[in-house]
Amino acid sequence: MEVPQGLGVNQDIHAGNATLDLEDREHQAGWVRVRVEESWFTVERALLARYSDYFAALFQSGMTESEQDELCLKGGVHARGFLIALTVCRGEIPTISDADELVDAVECAAFLQVPRLVRHLCDIIDSDNCLLLYQAASIFGVHALFHSAALFLCDAFDELKEAAEDTISADLLQYSQSLSPSAYIAIGTHSPSMDMLHDCFRTVCYLDEKEGEWKHLTNLPTLCSTSMAGVAVLDNRLYIVGGVYGYGKETVDASFCYNPATGAWIVLPGPQQQRYDFTLLGHEGRLYAIGGEFQKRIISTAESYDAKKGEWTFIQQAPRPIASAACAVARQRMFVCFWKPPDTTDIFEYTPAIDEWKLVTTMIRNQSYGHCMVAHRDNLYVMRNGPCDDFLRCLIDCYNITTGQWTALPGHYINSKGALFTAMIRGDSVFTVKHMLTLQYTITDNGWKPCRQMKGFPKSGSLWTCLLRLPKMGPVIPQLDAQGKEEETTEGFGEAIPQL
Repeated sequence: MEVPQGLGVNQDIHAGNATLDLEDREHQAGWVRVRVEESWFTVERALLARYSDYFAALFQSGMTESEQDELCLKGGVHARGFLIALTVCRGEIPTISDADELVDAVECAAFLQVPRLVRHLCDIIDSDNCLLLYQAASIFGVHALFHSAALFLCDAFDELKEAAEDTISADLLQYSQSLSPSAYIAIGTHSPSMDMLHDCFRTVCYLDEKEGEWKHLTNLPTLCSTSMAGVAVLDNRLYIVGGVYGYGKETVDASFCYNPATGAWIVLPGPQQQRYDFTLLGHEGRLYAIGGEFQKRIISTAESYDAKKGEWTFIQQAPRPIASAACAVARQRMFVCFWKPPDTTDIFEYTPAIDEWKLVTTMIRNQSYGHCMVAHRDNLYVMRNGPCDDFLRCLIDCYNITTGQWTALPGHYINSKGALFTAMIRGDSVFTVKHMLTLQYTITDNGWKPCRQMKGFPKSGSLWTCLLRLPKMGPVIPQLDAQGKEEETTEGFGEAIPQL
């Protein structure tokens, strides 16, 4: 009898009394043997009940099967899919590249109702498997995966159009195209202003890719600062936290949140520890404020903001004091660059479930300071200045979190005075922007290939960039007045921003 290899699989086959003793011990310890097709899996009952809604309901049903030492799954689940589910539930990250394995995993996630497996499948969507997962999720009714794959197709439609039209049904194609694609957003560096000194360039802009130019989305609230602030997107909402104002670098205590669906800004509490020039990262319902400066001193404290509760709480402090650190999320894992002069970049991972920092890898390069880090699939791309602090050129190093290997992308990249230090990735494309130009790259196995050049941002200086899904039709845009009250206006939405 063949038993698949992997976590959760008992491969010790005994005979006679030894087998009976083993089964007795496993029963007492809360284990159950599950038959899937011709394979047997010995699994903890608690693991199945915790991660599978199907098994949780079965074990609490009071039916005869709920107390049996052996269960047989008939129909709807294949051994490969069940093994993948067990691996994911045990916290491992399986490599699933075969099309049949992907379909088996989707079928298992649907039949056994395994949310963690669904999240994993959503996270591994890429241009190679998007259409397959979209179709499989539609067949088996895995709604979260269906929607995630539809959004990916919406974002990468130009690259996948021909394959999509040949592969999926018209209904699936229509649904994906009814969604709003991610738009490239840019915000200049501004301090809070007074109404009487209104700065017409205190705006949030989006890139109109059809016309190749930047257009007005919304104005920043009067008291909002983007100077040395934290800027991040969480659940398709733009957060601007902290920042400084005045010559003395006084800290802004509040946070500001913009919802593109309604066009409204709201004011939220700032971190408990006043900070500026810090790292802000949005991930799984929380913002993470890491390090920064306070009263001209670099700090290592870190906090988490629960968006549902509206509360900041302290988490494990960073491994060492750090300011303006580059960060990225790859495969649902949070990574932060810590630079150690003159030539060392340490990449740490923060794991929220156990509130722990762990050193993942170290890169030693001349001029190794990582100005920006972005993630694509299993890869972290660290952009750094060129030789002899040549900021007109940029070097890129790639770290694969699965293999643990570093590679240097060949050649130098034209940095356009810092454009590559504000990069954002959508699908297989990279967007960079500066005052001179906006450049789009295509990510290939051999590096980043420039594919399109558009107009630059209309205001010079440092930029914050992110991705937001905007309504397809221009909404009524409520703004915040000086007292934080909403004012409705349609003025300016979609208008091109004049160049300075």
